[in-house]
Amino acid sequence: MKDCTKQQLLFKDISHKKIEADFEGGEVSSDAGLLFLREVENRIGLISKMTDSLKDRRHPGYVKHQLHELFKQRIFQIACGYEDGNDSDELRHDPVMKMACERLPEEDPALASQPTISRFENSLSKTELFRIGDAFIDTFIDSYSEPPEGIILDIDDTDDITHGRQQLSLFNAYHGDYCYMPIHIYEGKSGRLITTVLRPGKRPSGREIVSILKRVVKKIRQAWPEVGILLRGDAHYSCPEVFDFCEDNDTWYVLGFKSLSPLVRQVQPLVNEVARTAEQDKRPVKRYTELLHKAQSWEKARRVIAKVEHTMIGPNLRFIITNLEHWNLRFIYQTVYCGRGAMELMIKEHKNHLLSDRTSCTSFTANQFRLFLHSAAYVLLHTFRTLHLKGTEWASAQFDTIRLKIIKIGARIIQLTRKIRIHLPTSYPWKKELRKILLSCCAAGDT
Repeated sequence: MKDCTKQQLLFKDISHKKIEADFEGGEVSSDAGLLFLREVENRIGLISKMTDSLKDRRHPGYVKHQLHELFKQRIFQIACGYEDGNDSDELRHDPVMKMACERLPEEDPALASQPTISRFENSLSKTELFRIGDAFIDTFIDSYSEPPEGIILDIDDTDDITHGRQQLSLFNAYHGDYCYMPIHIYEGKSGRLITTVLRPGKRPSGREIVSILKRVVKKIRQAWPEVGILLRGDAHYSCPEVFDFCEDNDTWYVLGFKSLSPLVRQVQPLVNEVARTAEQDKRPVKRYTELLHKAQSWEKARRVIAKVEHTMIGPNLRFIITNLEHWNLRFIYQTVYCGRGAMELMIKEHKNHLLSDRTSCTSFTANQFRLFLHSAAYVLLHTFRTLHLKGTEWASAQFDTIRLKIIKIGARIIQLTRKIRIHLPTSYPWKKELRKILLSCCAAGDT
């Protein structure tokens, strides 16, 4: 049959009774928990800021779906695990999805279909994308009730493998494939997303890095003139342009640094000493030292910290460069620099749990917009976890667990004259936790 909703699914009998399933359940949704994310968006207003960044150039007489509805539909779908625009053809009728987009489940018309979503994704200009990027930074700033004493800018890139003829998709020898290399920036202590920038599949130059940092630091300084800013990243971001920018803009940095031959020669005596101690004591030994290093292109020497370690596997020599002064070497390396490892989990949630590597549009600008849509889903879920899952067993859960346990709840929707009734499963095992989350959302809405 062409209409799959009329098909029946037959399962193995129980007590000689046939088991038949069909898709004629009516106003039923599998994503009742999406209404929690609607509450989060009403509080932080990220989608509203993104909508205000655009100018609707469509003819008003032909518009059936407003921009804010298109934004909400696409972002909520991603948060629910429907990363492809094709899913809109069926989800446009989902009663909870319609309610999340401020439409009545029965009376109001369906949401946008896949062709409308596709046209929307390909309609944005570079200027509008720039404004959306500002909306993310503004939302990050607004997430603080009062100016913080200091923030950590964790910066890193990740491979986004491409499988077609996408614009600016380049072959990356390290990853062995054609890809993009988007840059992610998070606040290191809280995990809040600040911005994501799609890039060609190559290592970023110093000028590229500074162009991104300049925009972020400028907006943060405008909001919080006295805040302390620390930039943290690996050796990819360790270049003279970044050093100069940070030093000229009152920004601290702790960055990975290459094991250059002059540095290795200077610490070689300590390397030999650590190796002898490890062999004598039959245990791993770790030492820290510092030195000043000045490349020929640099105007001044800079502080380099070396970690000299010898384990059962062998020697392990690492360098970092920083403009922090009078700080303990071990603390700078182990606590400050190694703390950036948490960013790998943030990128994992963004890339793997929200599937933000689905940049399959031909246009580079459309793919940047898609990255922003997935970033918006990250902000909603991260805010939901931070504000409303405190005191629950999911206070530190990953996004995929939150989606499975809280968002993917089956429900029957009944629209009455004066109310909309949502019937959740009687056998749902976390009723108390769900009530606690709802009370948190209602309390936040009253403030």
